[in-house]
Amino acid sequence: MADIGLLIIRLVIGLTFVGHGMQKLFGWFGGPGITGMGQWLESIGIKPGGKYWAIYAGVFELVGGILFTVGYLTWLGAALIVIIMIDAIVTVHGKNGYWADKGGFEYNFVLIAVTIGVALTGPGQYSLFYHPY
Repeated sequence: MADIGLLIIRLVIGLTFVGHGMQKLFGWFGGPGITGMGQWLESIGIKPGGKYWAIYAGVFELVGGILFTVGYLTWLGAALIVIIMIDAIVTVHGKNGYWADKGGFEYNFVLIAVTIGVALTGPGQYSLFYHPY
């Protein structure tokens, strides 16, 4: 049952990050695309090069999400997700305190904990890289 639990966690979190990456990079799923994301990043003070930071964020989310979802190089996928979440805390949510209902970093912190937990535990049997410990 633990392997099924790990699969569910990897699918939900990983595919969510895949979707966020596609929003930033391609404008899919109602996302802003590179230009829109770059403009928003510059509007919150990330200058110069908002477009470049939008690409980096989108690639980290897309690649991290794919690796985490399929359970291949799960530690790397988790690391990319954690980097993006720390960035979100530092640039957007941290100033609002902890609780998400106030725009805080609660959700980002939970995602960091879960992805690190899965990376340390291993992706489980239902993955591209199953390695019994």
